[in-house]
Amino acid sequence: MSLKMTVNRRAHNLPEVSDLDINDRIPHEKLLQQVVESLKISGGCVLRNFVSQETVKELNRDFAPYFDRAKPLKSDFWAKETRRVTGCMGKSEAYALNVVGDDLWQDVGRYFLTSTLHWWVGDKQEHSTSKPQLNNTSVFKIRPNAMAQALHRDDCVCHVHHPAVPSHELGRDYGIGLFVAGTRSTARNGATRFIPGSHLWDYADPPREDLAVHAELEPGDAFMMLSGCYHAGSANTTVDEERQLYTTFTGRGWCRQEENQYLANEVETVKRLPVGLQKFMGWEISLPFMGWVGLDDPISLLTADESAACAYF
Repeated sequence: MSLKMTVNRRAHNLPEVSDLDINDRIPHEKLLQQVVESLKISGGCVLRNFVSQETVKELNRDFAPYFDRAKPLKSDFWAKETRRVTGCMGKSEAYALNVVGDDLWQDVGRYFLTSTLHWWVGDKQEHSTSKPQLNNTSVFKIRPNAMAQALHRDDCVCHVHHPAVPSHELGRDYGIGLFVAGTRSTARNGATRFIPGSHLWDYADPPREDLAVHAELEPGDAFMMLSGCYHAGSANTTVDEERQLYTTFTGRGWCRQEENQYLANEVETVKRLPVGLQKFMGWEISLPFMGWVGLDDPISLLTADESAACAYF
């Protein structure tokens, strides 16, 4: 199943969105390059078979009890038929390891969202690298008759306002989203729609619904998207299909997280995750010294391994 084009891409000068298959066994570095190029050009990339069918079953099983208790969302930004589960890092090891912890996903985030600063202390020049961090986690279930969301950008949470550019510039992005299908995701049951190339527009320009395309996915497929793209969930016009989607966003290490990971997840659960994921959740200093606790690296609160901590102080 390919990206569903409801508009003539060439007539509107819309860039092409790459549709890649993990099962093609493309070498990691080459696949990373292809994903990066698609995101730079179109703002999106489809990845078939991103997670295995066994992982899909495990994810759906892990989150089923939470959806049994989920209530309608309060904001009218969401259809009353939508249910949302958050704080996902502490609810499913499969989600933490296979969605957020996926190597390709992590490398894409590092490429676009790593910040390097060269600064002076007296006559000594310092060099600091701030790594990306987890921004938010959610699982959505969209039931029949749900109305469509309005097209929007997710980097609004960082108060971003960019002018138009002719081509992608590294440093422009404040986030990247990953959407993994837990069920079939079609134009009829509410698949994510987005406007290819809108990450390069002037942020003063409103979205155009006539330019939106649908990222249709089979279970286990994924869609990556720069958070500067106009996108939205679509209407579920079916009578008997629910759409379930596992989502996560990566953000800049020095920018406040949209979902407060320290309160959204139980500390004892976080301690059971690999140190790399603990740090990605924000339990580390963003260099040069953002996020310290008692003049120490917060990772020291989770592990006794002193080698895991930043020794800046």
